[in-house]
Amino acid sequence: MIFIAPYISRLVENALLEVDEGILESANAMGATTLQTIWYFMIPEAASSLVLALTTATIGLLGATAMAGTVGGGGIGDLAITYGYQRFDAFATISTALVLIVIVQLLQTLGTRLSRRIRRE
Repeated sequence: MIFIAPYISRLVENALLEVDEGILESANAMGATTLQTIWYFMIPEAASSLVLALTTATIGLLGATAMAGTVGGGGIGDLAITYGYQRFDAFATISTALVLIVIVQLLQTLGTRLSRRIRRE
């Protein structure tokens, strides 16, 4: 999880920077504190972008864990290397790659739909 923390923080920063300046001016005009501005104005306004950012981070983390498995970290990367590549089992290699592709597509679809639903509200 430490691997992905700087990446997530950068994605969250970009999502929060997309908030319209007028909203921040409105919060300031109403006398909101910094914490209130972030909690009640910035986060709800950037919620859709935050969902997409966390989706991207989750997919990146999945890829990193698969790569860690190839160097002895266990998991699906280790399965692909041990049973697929080293034993020349094309079925194991292809099936682990397909499982990763399906998981990534499911995560991406879920994140995109959730983001669209948040934008409509």
